[in-house]
Amino acid sequence: MEREIRLVIADDHEVFRLGLVSLLESHPGCKVVAQAETGEGAIKLVKEYAPDIAILDLKMPNGDGLAATREIAKEMPKVRVLILTMHASKQLVREILEAGARGYVLKSDAGRDLLKAIDTLIEDKLFFTSAISEILLDGFLEKPQPMRAENLLTKREQEIVSLLARGRSNKEVATELNISLRTAETHRANIMNKLQLHSVQDLVRYAVKNNMVEL
Repeated sequence: MEREIRLVIADDHEVFRLGLVSLLESHPGCKVVAQAETGEGAIKLVKEYAPDIAILDLKMPNGDGLAATREIAKEMPKVRVLILTMHASKQLVREILEAGARGYVLKSDAGRDLLKAIDTLIEDKLFFTSAISEILLDGFLEKPQPMRAENLLTKREQEIVSLLARGRSNKEVATELNISLRTAETHRANIMNKLQLHSVQDLVRYAVKNNMVEL
């Protein structure tokens, strides 16, 4: 029997939200455990139900989806946040990634891509619809290309970056690579210093740009 995927949905448009629930629960293994109409409500329900995935609209009253994403990423880092919105721009995509979201789907693409996004996030991978991927690529190409990862990091450090970017903890990295927790922590500190990164979100963006994690 497949593991149940538990979801919290936050969107202030009731008709759209109920349609979303119907779509998701038609997918084998998916269960919507709670629904919210506000960003504040989304945070409360995520803390209460600890779902696998939180699907958030960006524009909601009483705390928008961006603020909710930041709070969830900080307080409940194991919950994968998927942004589902009508809005997209280079600045907004950048802010969403920095806030800690693991996926970004436009509402216009939901019928085609939402279930695929759920399956991708549950495997600890990132997911962006084609339109969002194009925005990411355009923004990346506007900036000077960083030195390639293989010229900056050892093979072991590249492995650790890939694991961390997929949501693994230091302990999980140590177990997977058969090294001590202290060694994993030392590697992580060295990597952050070497790449001049300051957060896990910075690390995820670096890994995406250098093709070290699957989209």
